[in-house]
Amino acid sequence: MIKGKTSRIIIFIGLLLPLVISAQHQQKDFEAFEIHSSKHWLDIDYVGDGQIGHRLDIHLPDTKLDKYPVVISIYGSAWFSNNLKGATYAEGIGQELLKAGYAVVTINHRASSDAKFPAQIQDVKAAIRFVRANALSFSLDTSFIGITGWSSGGHLSAFTGTSNNITTFKYNGNTIDIEGNIGHHTSFSSHVDAVVDWFGPTNFLLMDDCGSTMNHDDEKSPESSLVGGAIQSNKDKCHLADPITYISKNTPPFLIIHGDKDPLVPLCQSEYLFEKLKESNIDSEFMVVEGGEHGPGVLIPEYLQQMISFFDKVRMDK
Repeated sequence: MIKGKTSRIIIFIGLLLPLVISAQHQQKDFEAFEIHSSKHWLDIDYVGDGQIGHRLDIHLPDTKLDKYPVVISIYGSAWFSNNLKGATYAEGIGQELLKAGYAVVTINHRASSDAKFPAQIQDVKAAIRFVRANALSFSLDTSFIGITGWSSGGHLSAFTGTSNNITTFKYNGNTIDIEGNIGHHTSFSSHVDAVVDWFGPTNFLLMDDCGSTMNHDDEKSPESSLVGGAIQSNKDKCHLADPITYISKNTPPFLIIHGDKDPLVPLCQSEYLFEKLKESNIDSEFMVVEGGEHGPGVLIPEYLQQMISFFDKVRMDK
């Protein structure tokens, strides 16, 4: 673990394009991104097992407070990467949250090649429990924990929110352990107070029915790789991996942002989620970005500010 006080740090990260929901990764040249924070801790092992997929970073804002509300951010990688936590700053999400006064916790999770679902959501839950258990050490105000992510990170963020207070779930004779028991803080809660989902998959089996340019039904697609087989041959597993399955009265407020020209995760995925949230009377907002693609035109200052306004409103209403 690296820690220290600083006015700014520079991180270097190799990004995957396009925002890595595609199985065909194209490596971008390494670029530098500046993070302005008053204090930071890097590569904290939130499980304690030494795995790179179980590390997180914490950055605190420049504003001087005793403690800071928290937003956890999850990268998009098609669930193929176990080490892209710095991408939150490459996409601009982290900087905007810091400027707005939020402590930013960026987390790695196991890749689908490391372990199949639900390992990834268990990692997210373990990271949230770690944050709650160690709040005093890192000046964190856990009376508000928001979560956000894009693409596959949007899926995990949405899943975290819809599965609030759900430990295990049964469907057609299959049981999924959502909470898991990894890490040293299993007595702490993993619930979140608000979700901002940037164009995340929500209903795997229908992704090829509404405009995707990639074949999600293929046995090597990101979704198939996540559940461990071609999705149309593993329908029960897909149902258990879909965030919409778990919506309940414990689901927190949602903001969903999606471009109507997204070629990889079609707009219908957010439409399905929004419809299910409304049916359950969950406080939710849905922003369709005209001309927005899979990141380009969507992860831009205008909509990043909508994210900030949403988190601010939910926090003030608590």
